[in-house]
Amino acid sequence: MVKPVGERKPDALIVAGPTASGKSALAMALAHEFDGVVINADSMQLYAELDVLTARPSRDDEAAVPHRLYGVWPAASHGTVGRWRQAALAEIAAANADGKLAIVCGGTGMYLKMLVEGLSHVPPIPPAIRDAARAKLAAIGAAAFHAELAARDPVAGAKLTSADSQRLLRAYEVVEATGRTLSDYQAADPLAAATWPTLVLLPPREAHRAAIAARTRKMAENGALDEVRALLAQNLPDTLPAMRALGVREFAGYLAGHYDFESAINMLSLATAKFAKRQATWFRGQMKHALRFDAQYSESLMGQIRTFVKQIR
Repeated sequence: MVKPVGERKPDALIVAGPTASGKSALAMALAHEFDGVVINADSMQLYAELDVLTARPSRDDEAAVPHRLYGVWPAASHGTVGRWRQAALAEIAAANADGKLAIVCGGTGMYLKMLVEGLSHVPPIPPAIRDAARAKLAAIGAAAFHAELAARDPVAGAKLTSADSQRLLRAYEVVEATGRTLSDYQAADPLAAATWPTLVLLPPREAHRAAIAARTRKMAENGALDEVRALLAQNLPDTLPAMRALGVREFAGYLAGHYDFESAINMLSLATAKFAKRQATWFRGQMKHALRFDAQYSESLMGQIRTFVKQIR
């Protein structure tokens, strides 16, 4: 049920995690239970031609609960985080207006980061200032650097810890280069006051690798090869994002006769596992305030997740 006007409620719930962590199933379960709309935040699931390769929600899934921004761009287009963010904000606003829970689901860290932090149009930082900031951090240490930043940018100082070196450096560089704080720039973003409660799934490595291998084989046996064949027939430039999707290079090599089908499956499974490891590292480092589950999605998690969602609603 929608809360009365004036009561605080989230603009969207973020469900994140690496590929094959079960985040899509979790988002669907939440959409069923809390009258939600699932909004895609996976950069490759945006492309219409990448259905099987990206394990996009099925037609039955899309019929069961509303899904938005899945398969909406042609592979011939060049998607950007700004383009996606504009579309995602429109879908969040539409869900909010209908009294539904907007559930932003995906594993593309940069998309989620820009959704939350905004495209704040900070002027470019001169390399000399960037180098000087890093040298200062190394010279005086993280605690003293954090204290110096807090004196110049109290908002960033209160929000960040001395362990968050990259964000400390970013905030310091902005105020040093422009004389304005990063929060000043972010305040110009219309979504600066939004709330972004977040759930993150981070399965144990061995179980995750097994899930990736099983999913890779399933997609290989259920149309991925035909999908790559059709994509290659478009003769698109290799520089387009869709052409860099996991599976395109591996199955293209098989179609060209460079190795057998089993080798293509094994190569894709390994590449996906490496990619998932990088995703997991990013989520651990960047989403420290999320409710995190070191597990694959299963119904056994839903008790704690339900409590969390009811609190934010």
